[in-house]
Amino acid sequence: MTQYQAEPGHLGPHDIVLLADPARGRRIRIARRGATLLSFEVPVGEASVDIADGYRDAGELDTRPSSRFAIMVPFANRIADARYVFDGEPHDLQPGVEGASRAARHGFVRGVEFTLEALAADAQSARVRFSTQAIRPGVHPGYPYAIDLSVSYTLDAEGLTLEAVMRNVGDHAAPCFFGWHPYFRVGDEPIESWELAIPAATVVRTDADYIPLAGDAARASIAEQPALDFRHLQAIGARELNHAFADLKPDADGRARTHLRNPASGLGIALWQRSGVMLAFTADTVTRDVRRSVALEPMESWSDAFNRSDCAAAIRLEPGAERRYVCGVEIHSP
Repeated sequence: MTQYQAEPGHLGPHDIVLLADPARGRRIRIARRGATLLSFEVPVGEASVDIADGYRDAGELDTRPSSRFAIMVPFANRIADARYVFDGEPHDLQPGVEGASRAARHGFVRGVEFTLEALAADAQSARVRFSTQAIRPGVHPGYPYAIDLSVSYTLDAEGLTLEAVMRNVGDHAAPCFFGWHPYFRVGDEPIESWELAIPAATVVRTDADYIPLAGDAARASIAEQPALDFRHLQAIGARELNHAFADLKPDADGRARTHLRNPASGLGIALWQRSGVMLAFTADTVTRDVRRSVALEPMESWSDAFNRSDCAAAIRLEPGAERRYVCGVEIHSP
C-alpha cells in the first residue's frame, strides 16, 4: 500500500505543510498563518488541477484578500454594526469607530501564526494539527473571553476532512462558533456553466449589508424562492449568490453535501457538513478574479448569530466546555 506523505515546507517567509496522497495524485498545502489552506491539487486526465482558489503567494497570505480559506472563529461572517449583547452585557468590537467604517467579519484568527502541534502520515492518511491560544481577554476589543482553538486537516481516501475544536478556558460562558471560507475552482470555464446543488429547505433573507433579517422574517422556504432553489444540480448561470442556505438535508451517512461540478470535464467536489448552514458566494465582489471561483462556506451557525435568540443555544460555550465542528471535501474525478 502506498504511504501518504506529510512534510514541512515554506512559502517565502511563511511556514507551511504539505500533505500528499500519491496513489490518487492529490496534494495539499496549508500555512501556519491562519491555519489556511493554500492549494488542493487533484488529477484530471494527465494534468494536475488546483481546485483551491487560495492565496497565490506570501504577499497575499499577509494581506488576506477576500479571506480565502479563512478559519472563522469565534464568529463567522458578519456581526451587525460590530456590536452584540451576551448574557445581558453589551459589547463593541470596534470602540471609537463610527459610521461606514464599522465592520466585524470572519473572526479573529485569520492572521494568527498557529502552533504546529502534530504532522504525521501512514498508510491510511496524512494529517496535521494546528492550535492557537490567541483569543484571550484584552486582546480583541469587545470579546472578553478565552478560547483555545485547534484545527486539524486529514487527507485520506475519502478526500479532505477539517475538524475544529473550540474550548472555553475562561471563567464565564462565551459566544463562539466555527466557520470556513473556502473558494473552489473546478475548471477554467466560466462559472456560469458550472453546476451547483445545495440540499437546503430554507434560504436566509438578509438586508443590504447581508445581515439576516430579525426573527422568523429571515427564513424563506426554498420552494418559494425558485431563483435560489438548488435542491437539484443545475447551472449557476448569471445568478449572483451571496446567500446562506439552512435546514440542510443530510444523506444516509449523516453528511449534508453541497455539490459543485464542471460538466465540461466531469470534475466535481462535494463539500460536506453534519450541521449548520451553507453560505454560497459567486465571488462577484472580490478584489481579484471576479466570478472565477465559488465560495462554499460551511458555518456552525448564522451570520450575526451573536445577536440572534434563535442561535443562542448553538453558539453558547460554557466554562470548561468544548465543541467540535467537522466538515470536508470529497473529490469526484471524471
